[in-house]
Amino acid sequence: MIYNTQKKKLVLPEYGRNIQNMVDHCVMLEDKEERKKCAYAVVDIMGNMFPHLRDVNDFKHILWDHLAIMSDFKLDIDYPYEVVTKEELNTSPGKLNYSRPTMKYRHYGKLLEKMIVIAADMEDGEKKDFLIAQLTAQMKKSYMQWNKDVNDEKIIADLYELSGRKIQLDNENYSIADVKNTASKRRLKTIKSQRRK
Repeated sequence: MIYNTQKKKLVLPEYGRNIQNMVDHCVMLEDKEERKKCAYAVVDIMGNMFPHLRDVNDFKHILWDHLAIMSDFKLDIDYPYEVVTKEELNTSPGKLNYSRPTMKYRHYGKLLEKMIVIAADMEDGEKKDFLIAQLTAQMKKSYMQWNKDVNDEKIIADLYELSGRKIQLDNENYSIADVKNTASKRRLKTIKSQRRK
């Protein structure tokens, strides 16, 4: 008895050994017209194996590509589609360019630094004050993930530097609240104002 592990390795195992044997039989046929008929029959059987994929764009084209791959590109027929070549299949993928963001302080992250720039360009008012309060609270939270000791002066100094010296807070009078406390205070404020109406 011959086990599957002792047999030739399947190129596309999802089609199974019987389909691979059919493809091998097609390759061995002498007459080109017979090979073509055999190839069309094999592609039909391959398509019947995955009926749920028939709605996929270029489903038939994919099947012909798979037939060419399974035959190790030795099947000499006139394909109805332009199939993938061995060289295209074995080429290494192109280099992926990763974004290398320039961050002043990595522990804050690039999004927080972008938001600080946006806040610095906003007009003075209640929205800007609220955004700055949220940003300083998030900066403190992010800073605490990497450092145990944190003080408000450091956060305020970093905010001043990251905003391009546009946001300057008073070290003595400004205290940074936790994000949860600020959000809950805001919620209470809106609930109270709705009750008054």
